[in-house]
Amino acid sequence: MTLWECPFPISDYPAVLMAHGGGGRLTHTLIEQLFLPAFANPALELQHDGAVLELELSGSRLAFATDAFTVSPLFFPGGTIGSLAVHGTVNDLAMCGAQPIALSASFILEEGLPMEDLWRIVQSMQQAARSVGVPIVTGDTKVVDRHKGDGVFITTAGIGHVADGIEISPRRARPGDRVLISGAIAVHGIAILSVREGLEFETTLESDSAPLHHLVARILEVAGAGVHVLRDPTRGGLSSALNEIASQAQVGIRLDESSIPMGEAVRGACELLGLDPLYVANEGKCLVIATPDAAETILATMQAHPQGAESAIIGEVTADHPGRVVMRSRVGGTRVVDMLSGEQLPRIC
Repeated sequence: MTLWECPFPISDYPAVLMAHGGGGRLTHTLIEQLFLPAFANPALELQHDGAVLELELSGSRLAFATDAFTVSPLFFPGGTIGSLAVHGTVNDLAMCGAQPIALSASFILEEGLPMEDLWRIVQSMQQAARSVGVPIVTGDTKVVDRHKGDGVFITTAGIGHVADGIEISPRRARPGDRVLISGAIAVHGIAILSVREGLEFETTLESDSAPLHHLVARILEVAGAGVHVLRDPTRGGLSSALNEIASQAQVGIRLDESSIPMGEAVRGACELLGLDPLYVANEGKCLVIATPDAAETILATMQAHPQGAESAIIGEVTADHPGRVVMRSRVGGTRVVDMLSGEQLPRIC
């Protein structure tokens, strides 16, 4: 193959679709068949939330992560695109087992964006960074023509420090490991959808957008080497995150539907709209895959933390059906939980 021959099946998808950014099957096809071959290197091939890099001179390890945010609407219950950008990048670092050190921020602004809106976004971003305790130390700004930027796009990057003895990777999931989640699923996606579609609930449904690095630090403090995998189930939801892990570790994952925490408002909205909550994005929840002997200690630690009060053990890793996720339903049946093929919800992170 020459330098300019494309390995991606262009004939199947001659143009980029919205589903290519939805976190499901088309996203992963794009990554695995186009980006990974082009940029191949050992750090990238791990396909983690960020890359862990060893510094030869000091012997320490840094995590490096980057993310882009295109949420619509720009302001939603529980946050803005600005606070979401800070939390999302901090969480990507945390999922590598790192504590964040600094962030960068790049803004692509559309001509005509009200300056008051930009001020609100920047203020929410600054407040989020201050509460997290991580400075935004560098950045960039570009402006595009009217109708070509959807208001504002934000790209952030971050670096963090990984302590000695911490080895977190999706490939470390092992049969017998337990799967934990730090709280109720699908809150962010439904909160965004409720604003966009004008849905009303008995109580205000707010996004779960939040920084997870303090919760992760407590988990690693009590369990250390017992923690194999950390992942925040954002785009594509719980299903896509677990399918990624199962595929990369070549293990099976079995879920128990009755153990998965979910709020009644979210459950009702999903039933009303015909959405599967397993595929709806979260922005403040953490998946933990850990050894059986560490699982109960981790669960108690998570439940004692403000961001993990609703934590639960929701499944286990198996040697059966490698690369697949299955779920035991409330009525006792079993179904395959596949990766999302298209796009269930647009523009939620």
